[in-house]
Amino acid sequence: MAVIVAFVINSALNLLLGLLIAKMLGPADFGRFALATAGAVVLNTLLFEWLRLSATRFYSARVRDGEPWIRAGLDRAYCVLAIALLAFAALCAGLGLAIDPSPESRLAITAATALTAVGIGVFDYHAALARARFVGGTYLKLVVWKNVFGLVLMAGTAWYFPQPVWVLLAGAASQALAVVVMRAALHDRPGTFAPERSRQTLRLFAAYGLPLIAANAIYQLMPFINRGVIAAAADFSEAGYFALAADLGSRGFSTLGTALDLLLFQLAVRAEEHHGREAAEAQIARNIGVVVALLLPCAAGYWAVTPALQQLVVPEAFRGPFALYTALLIPGLFCLSIMNFALNPIFQIRRRTSPVIAAALLGCAINGIGLLVLPGLYGPAGVAVAQSLGLAAAVALLSARALFGPEKLTLPWRDIGLSSAASLAMLLVLTPLRHLDPALALALCLGGGITLYAAAVWIFDIAGLRTLVMDRFGRRRPVPAA
Repeated sequence: MAVIVAFVINSALNLLLGLLIAKMLGPADFGRFALATAGAVVLNTLLFEWLRLSATRFYSARVRDGEPWIRAGLDRAYCVLAIALLAFAALCAGLGLAIDPSPESRLAITAATALTAVGIGVFDYHAALARARFVGGTYLKLVVWKNVFGLVLMAGTAWYFPQPVWVLLAGAASQALAVVVMRAALHDRPGTFAPERSRQTLRLFAAYGLPLIAANAIYQLMPFINRGVIAAAADFSEAGYFALAADLGSRGFSTLGTALDLLLFQLAVRAEEHHGREAAEAQIARNIGVVVALLLPCAAGYWAVTPALQQLVVPEAFRGPFALYTALLIPGLFCLSIMNFALNPIFQIRRRTSPVIAAALLGCAINGIGLLVLPGLYGPAGVAVAQSLGLAAAVALLSARALFGPEKLTLPWRDIGLSSAASLAMLLVLTPLRHLDPALALALCLGGGITLYAAAVWIFDIAGLRTLVMDRFGRRRPVPAA
């Protein structure tokens, strides 16, 4: 439960922080900030993501006590990569001071981007360790500290020094400081083991994680390239419009999806550890039903409330393009979430992650073809369409790999069908409400949408959610005395 609370807090505060920074920087500088942030995410994915994924797959409370070389190998690899990236940032900063000392220079922003990648990597790694041990309280505190530091440092910096480079540095500091504050709870006692153990674990991590990070890097490159294309074809203001819509949408989907994945994937890992691969794949199939049952209505509901959100919370300078880009990006963001949190775990459990790369390459190719054709037909909006088409193609290929062949997975089709029907019914009811007064539309869409979908879940027990709620919160019956 603490993990869910942490993600609700993280989602709300990230949304608030993104809106504050967009308002303070304005469209053009926010476009530069968003482009640099996307670059930092790509760097983090390329350098650190394979270790974070290995932590969630191979680290646990049992491993912490019985196999200390797992944590030692993770720590050592993170340290080496972080030092290398810090050296690169220092080189860029030094060259920037010598060539162009202004904070708007490309070298200065590149240095800040590298430091941001280090901050993201360090925080994500320690968060993954806490989740893998199922210490929800520690994870909650880590997230809260990160958001407290982020609001104070990033919002304060954007207010007093409204330039992208300083806000990037504040973001890097906020994530690192959260880990420093929680270092005692996240520390493991050093154990004794042969040096060969660490080398073996690193080879295991590389074989498991590198295909996944190759795919993730491709997915992260897509929005990075797309923002650059918009900036080159139009200007940084247009890139800022696109970035705000993409960032707010992706944060919402990734927050809910990651919260589910943190609980559900660890259940699959635990099932494999205690009952074998067959039990793990059965748990993965159940997990897919839950992920679809919760993400699909969120996608429909987000589209329904977009006009109200635009008028109530989006900075005035971004209104208009925000609603257009959001509507075009929602299908792609939903597909990306289904890949990350429903389909990828199939191949993670099997430790055969090459299909994930094939899907990512197909998605990138379709996105690239779209960039050549669609902007000429539809202007900058064509870039958003290209991104959604690329992600849809990727999820189609990965679904085919999972559902056909000798090791095909049997999905809970009843739950998926009921989720789709209930989401469609909800959408039909909410669509006429989109153009009411924004405050009234938001209240009616949220209240009505949640009520309608929850009623369907309760009546049909979609994905076993009613049973789960009854087991968790149902009235306890007294146990007869012996």
